[in-house]
Parts: sequence; C-alpha cells; structure tokens
Amino acid sequence: MNIKEYSLDELDTLCSEIREKILETVSQNGGHLSSTLGVVELIVAMHYVFDVEKDPFIFDVSHQAYAHKLLTGRWDTFDTLRTFGGLSGYTKPSESPYDYFVAGHSSTSISLAVGAAKAIKLKNEDRLPIALIGDGSMTAGMVYEAMNELGDRKYPVVIILNDNEMSIAKPIGAISNYLSQVMAGKFYQKMKENTKNILEHLPEGATYVAKRFDESLKLITPGLLFEELGLEYIGPTDGHNLEALIESFTLAKEMKKPVIIHTQTTKGKGYDKAEGNFEHWHGVSKFDLDTGEAISRGGEKNATTLFSESLLKLALKHKNVVGVTAAMPSGTGIKLLMEELPERFWDVAIAEQHAVTSMCAMAKEGFKPFITIYSTFLQRAYDQVIHDACIMNLPVVFAIDRAGIVGEDGETHQGTFDISFLRAIPNMTLFAPRDGATLDTMIEFSYHHNSPCAIRYPRGAFIKIDDYPCDKISVGKSQLLKHSDSEILFIGYGNGVGRAYQTIQELDYHDKIALLDLMFVKPLDATLLKELSKQYKKWFIFSDSSKMGGVASAISELGIPNIEIISFEYEDKFVPHGNTTLVEESLQLRPVDLAKRVTQHLSS
Repeated sequence: MNIKEYSLDELDTLCSEIREKILETVSQNGGHLSSTLGVVELIVAMHYVFDVEKDPFIFDVSHQAYAHKLLTGRWDTFDTLRTFGGLSGYTKPSESPYDYFVAGHSSTSISLAVGAAKAIKLKNEDRLPIALIGDGSMTAGMVYEAMNELGDRKYPVVIILNDNEMSIAKPIGAISNYLSQVMAGKFYQKMKENTKNILEHLPEGATYVAKRFDESLKLITPGLLFEELGLEYIGPTDGHNLEALIESFTLAKEMKKPVIIHTQTTKGKGYDKAEGNFEHWHGVSKFDLDTGEAISRGGEKNATTLFSESLLKLALKHKNVVGVTAAMPSGTGIKLLMEELPERFWDVAIAEQHAVTSMCAMAKEGFKPFITIYSTFLQRAYDQVIHDACIMNLPVVFAIDRAGIVGEDGETHQGTFDISFLRAIPNMTLFAPRDGATLDTMIEFSYHHNSPCAIRYPRGAFIKIDDYPCDKISVGKSQLLKHSDSEILFIGYGNGVGRAYQTIQELDYHDKIALLDLMFVKPLDATLLKELSKQYKKWFIFSDSSKMGGVASAISELGIPNIEIISFEYEDKFVPHGNTTLVEESLQLRPVDLAKRVTQHLSS
C-alpha cells in the first residue's frame, strides 16, 4: 500500500480503518492489543516518511507491528493472524520481505539497527535503519550496550521510542509541553548545531558559560540520557498527531546521525475499554468487541494458578521465601504474591539476567529465591544460570512456566529447549510434575533442596490422568504408576505423563502397557530404570521438549543394554505458531496419532 501521496485527512482515515481491522481480528483470534493500537499513527508516519522498499523497518517487540503488516500487502489475509498456517503475531521475514527480522523477544532492535547501519556503510548504500522500540523494551541492558556503540560510532540510525506509560520521562506541566514542541522542531535542532560549531571555535575560557548553559538546558529536558550517550534527541512528540510525527521523522531523516525520537502514545488508543495502563489488555484471548468481556474457555485451573497458590502457601509458612519475575507478574502468577507480600516479591522489568543474578545474591544471604520465568525467556539468562547460580551451587529455584508448546506466539515463545540446555550444567537438578498435586509436593521439596533446581510446567492445565498419589519426593527417584506383564514401558516426564496416559487409553492392548513417571530427568533414577529393563525392552518416551539433549537422550546416556528407546519428543526444528491442538496434530503428537505410531512401531 503506497501512502506517500495521501493527504493528512486521508492518513487519519487510514489510521481509523487500521484500528477497526485490528480490533475485528484480535477480538476473534486473540493476540496483542493495547500496544499495537497505540502505535498506529507511528507506523503510518514511518511508512509515509521512510522507504519500506529499501530501509530496514525493525520492530521491538514486534507484537506492536500489526499496522505494518496491514500496510505491506497482508490486509486480505490479516484474519488468519496467529492461526495455524496463517500470519504470525510477530514480524517474520519468511512471511514478507518487508519484515526485517523475527522479533518475539524484546530489546534487540537497536543492536539490529547498528548492525544494519554498519553493513549499509560498508556497501555504500543509501538506506536508513528505522527502529520502533517500546518503552518496556528500554528496561533491558542490551539496549544500552547498543546505544553505547551507536553514540560512539555515529552511524545514521533513527530510533522511535514509543513511550506509552510515561516510564521514560514524565511531562512537567506547561514548561515541559512548551519545550517538547520546541525540541521537536527544526529551529531547536539548528540552534544546537550552531551552538556546537560556535563552541568549537571559541577560546577555552569563553566557552565555560556557554557550556554551562548547554548542560543546564539538557537537565530540564527528558533527552539527557540519550544525548549523554551521543544520540541526538527529538521530543517528546505526541504519538497520535500525524502532522507532528511526520515533521519529526522528516527532520530525523535529514540529520544523517543517530537520532532518537521520543513519542508518547496511549495504550489501546481508539478502543475506549482498553485505553490506558490496563495490563490485561496487553495480550488477550477472544473477546466480545461490544462489551470487552473475554469469551471464557472454562475448564480446569491452569498450572500457573496452581503454582501461584502453592508458592503463596509456602511463602506464608517460611519467611525466607522470596521471588522475582521479569516483566511477567500475571503470566507467571507472581502478581498474587506481589500483592500479598510486596516486600518479598518483585518485578524487575525485562531484565532476565539481572533477575537471576540478584536472586543468587539473596540465596547467598540465606533466603530461598524462586525465579519465576517462561521457558523461552530463561534462554536470555543462560550465562547467569551457569556463572552465578550453578558454579556457586546456590539453592535458587527456577520455576519454568510455559514449558512445551504454547500455541499462537510461535517459534520465539515455544518452551522446547530448557531441558536440553539446563541438563548440561553441573549442580543443577531438574524435575517436573504430572499434575497439580505433584506440583504442590515438588514446590515443598524445592524449598528444602540445597542446590540449584528447576521445575517445569505447561501453559494451561495439566493433561488429566487418574489419581496416582505422590506423598513424598526424593532426589532422583521415579514412580512406577502402572505395571504390566508385557515388554512395553511408557515413560513420561512432566505433562508427558498425561500424554502417555491418554495414549494408553487409545490402545486396545492398554492393559499390556506399563507407565513410569520419570519425575527427575537429572539425576535419573538409574537403579529403577536398570531394574525395569529386565522385563521391559521397548521404552516409549513422552515429554514436551526437544528430542536433542532431551529426556530420551538422557536415558540413552545411561547405556542400559538390550532395550529399545523410541522418543516422541520434538524433532530438530522450530515449532510453528497456531492453536496448540492443531500444532500437535501437525507434529503427530495427539494421543490418537501417538497410539498409531506406537502400534506401527511394534508391528514393524
């Protein structure tokens, strides 16, 4: 869609149409809402001023890029957003040449822009990287590493800061409003450039007063941090005023320098029920567009809620229990504990590395930290897990939410790798519950465990199975849930136990299959596994995790002779986005498919 010839009125109309399309689709499919509604004018202005045909458009995080998708040839397919086989909820180069990078995790945009700018300079091309970054992403250290180099190297890059919660700089009355208008104009930028030139040619003594004036001006402007890092600063600018945005973007484009444009937007703009700082409108499930009410799915309590309730019970019992989350208080269930025990549970923003290391220090001081984190986000703190938790052998607990397939968020969010990358670390203990009761018992166990450990559990509810009591947990001990007189053994880990159980129910010869809850993947219950190998010769492994370095791999490393191990873990590829059931069907991981695979293997 070429909008460069549009009038301002036509652009305003387009923004309204985009918002209507986003609301219509997200209310049906679920997805990210408030942030993406807030940046419609920013993205329209980006497409108006810059050249998407050649300039890298980089989004951070790209859940706010829905308007960009609509402006780049995906209007007619937008109703497939986040569905299996449909459009991704994030930017994805394989989906469109106008999506520069995959961006499901935050705070990568400025590093990408710096790298792109270096390449553009070496190739002597007339292109300009544009990075749109949300203020939440500015809480991660990687952003400042990138700005530090950018301010030194001075590559031409335009950074658009979407400040939708005033977390970067709060306006200070009429003076701030006036300064904002002044700094967003050409006159102020020209004045800064002229002042700089004058200062360079004045005698040292004469520059003192001028420099003090320049520094004093910076102190009453919200751009101090960025200018001290060597970036030019424009703003704050009204992020819903197209005329002001176009003027600011055009100015930045002409400067040929690293520039940050500070814009202020309203979350949920255009949908009154979502306007403002309402956390539950950030990412939503299906909802009624007229009432704003979620279309409830009902069903069992999800694992996150069960974890939250168990941890609160433990924290009320033991005063040394503390916890942290990295910008996911609701998603990890820590919000309940932050409300009940605000002095002992914290949200440290998008700073997974800091979350881990700070809790390691608390463990050294005698506290029992629970680091609540999504499987996919734990990847961002891998060095800290090794360097600060495991080498020090500190009793921190990693509570890993969203383990396994998470559905519509796709490749960047599927929790597939935590077993593989944690299993390799000395001093780490890994275990997983099969149901809510086992989860509760394992949380109590983790409190008394005196070295680093990780407990993983799925998004949503556990797969329902019969009630197999689990009164006590010992390190590295499995539980044989069901005996048989055949040679077939199903081994489940975590939610894989439920998957194995359901697969058994699909088989005519279900009474011929034994079922083992592995419980610990590190250390393994080598004694029991070797004993079971005397009868059971065909072992089928069920775990919501990557096959490479996963559960079957761990068991194979024991070198038990005369057994055959068949893994139903994920193959060596990234798992696509879409409804979890449809994704599992595509991978042949639904119980009915698994039963067929078992039968085929046995018959062959």
